[in-house]
Amino acid sequence: MLPSDPARMMLDQNESSEQLAIVRKKYGFDKPLLTQYGYYVNDLSVVSFHSTHTDDYTYFTPEKYNGVKVFTIGAIAVVFKTPFLRTSFQKSGKQVSEVIGNTLPNTFVLAVGAICIAIIIGVVLGIVSALNKDNALDKCIQVVSTLGMSVPSFFSAILFAWIFGYVLHEYTGLKMTGSLYEMDDFGEAIHIQWKNLILPAVVLGIRPLAVVIQLMRNSLLEVLSLDYIRTAKAKGLSTYKVVTKHAFKNALNPVVTAISGWFASMLAGAVFVEYIFGWNGLGKEIVDALNTSDLPVIMGSVLVIATMFIIINILVDVMYAWLDPKVRI
Repeated sequence: MLPSDPARMMLDQNESSEQLAIVRKKYGFDKPLLTQYGYYVNDLSVVSFHSTHTDDYTYFTPEKYNGVKVFTIGAIAVVFKTPFLRTSFQKSGKQVSEVIGNTLPNTFVLAVGAICIAIIIGVVLGIVSALNKDNALDKCIQVVSTLGMSVPSFFSAILFAWIFGYVLHEYTGLKMTGSLYEMDDFGEAIHIQWKNLILPAVVLGIRPLAVVIQLMRNSLLEVLSLDYIRTAKAKGLSTYKVVTKHAFKNALNPVVTAISGWFASMLAGAVFVEYIFGWNGLGKEIVDALNTSDLPVIMGSVLVIATMFIIINILVDVMYAWLDPKVRI
């Protein structure tokens, strides 16, 4: 259970009544919860209102809020700034935006790698499964995709790390843990280790891969049963041209929907995978923040993930207009 007093959490075991009072006043913890919520929303707003009194929590300084003062009305200053996610409780006053900025690119690389694996392999296997409906190959692909959807990511991560990073390490050259950037043995330079991306990306991509296979298969079978496809076949077009020129694009709509949802959820769902593989991304940062009760980092990470989820879904709606001209109407 999270402690109820953030001031005690920040001071750990070294607090005194005077220190607690100073910290509570500095961060606004001495205010009612509704007022503290208003402070937080004000910090997040691009246009915000700040006190001109130096001893008030909302007092504006460019160093703290990264913005400019537009004008002042009495004791209130109107400020135009970037959203302020506050400072970490546990990282020596480091700003949450900096913490997220240092870890989110690694998570983004991992999510892109996983979704690329899911799209490329999933679409290909879905097409193969649809073109070989109800035969042995189709049933084999369906069994594999069903297993992929049913196995939890944290179990797959442990299994893959042990098999390919430990048991078969001599053959694969992969390690059980490792991040995108690693320092050399002399501590003098940081190098990119792309091979460390393989195992976590594969594990993170297993479940969306299974979904893409099923959706692509079912969608393609539905499209192949339509009248215009039968007309194309009657004109003598090969199966390859029928699929690539006529059926493939129209069968992608449900796949795009699934991919968008999975890509957004990967930014949050990578928590277990990143932690198990030691991948220094936002997911691992969230776990560390939960373990140390670093509330600003937790709240800031959730807000960033939610914002990216909304943006991705908007982009998908725009993409629909390209895939399906009827959407433009």
